Amino acid sequence: MEMHTMVFEPLDKNYVQKVRSSFQRQKFMEFIGARLAEVHPGYCEIHLPYKKELSQQHGFFHAGVIGTLADNSGGYAAFTLMPPRASILTVEYKLNILAPGDGELLIARAQVIKAGRTLTICRPEVFVVKDGYETMSAAALMTLIALPGKSDRPRPHLRS
Repeated sequence: MEMHTMVFEPLDKNYVQKVRSSFQRQKFMEFIGARLAEVHPGYCEIHLPYKKELSQQHGFFHAGVIGTLADNSGGYAAFTLMPPRASILTVEYKLNILAPGDGELLIARAQVIKAGRTLTICRPEVFVVKDGYETMSAAALMTLIALPGKSDRPRPHLRS
């Protein structure tokens, strides 16, 4: 399933490497087993295979995990459009759970719908794959803020 693609021009010609490098530094994504699958200007896709440690009491993917993928895919979709030496943070997001995360894989796809100088609006969707079929599990709308001149690297006192 492919989202409607909007055409955006990245402000950083090295946006793919910038996103991949940032994603690799996200220890929580590494911890849960998420993988950055696809990156284009204004678009990001993240995959997460099922494991029982990510489930709730019924054995489905936990809603917090679904929300995490929505947040990260939207954040990186927006980050593709940021200029060099800029970072981005989530301001807010609303998540609607549409179906249980009952399957073997989550796929989060996020598309920027409005790229502004300060605020960017994204539409993440999270699908659960079961027996080869995708079902939309969640839809979100999120707002992110650009941080020009702020490094995407961790502050020195927060490094482990």
